[in-house]
Amino acid sequence: MDLQKITSTGTAVAVIGTGTVVGGNYAVDQATGGPQKRVKAKQTEIQLIVREEVRSALAEMLPKSTGGVVRVDQPKDYRKEVPK
Repeated sequence: MDLQKITSTGTAVAVIGTGTVVGGNYAVDQATGGPQKRVKAKQTEIQLIVREEVRSALAEMLPKSTGGVVRVDQPKDYRKEVPK
C-alpha cells in the first residue's frame, strides 16, 4: 500500500508542477501582451505577402518596353484630316 501512495503522490506532484509552469507562462504571456503581439505579427506577414503579390501582378501586366516615339513636326488639324 505504501508504494501505491508514493506513486500516486509523485504523479500528483508532477501534474501540479506542470500545471504551475504552464499557468505561469500563460500569466506572463498575458501580462506582456503576447496575444496582441502575435496578431500584429500575423497582420504584418499578410501585408508583406499581399504587397509582393500586387507588385508581381503589376510587373506582369505592364510591358517591358514601349514602342518608338513618333514625332510630328507640325501637328495638323485632326478635325479635317485623320492621321494614319
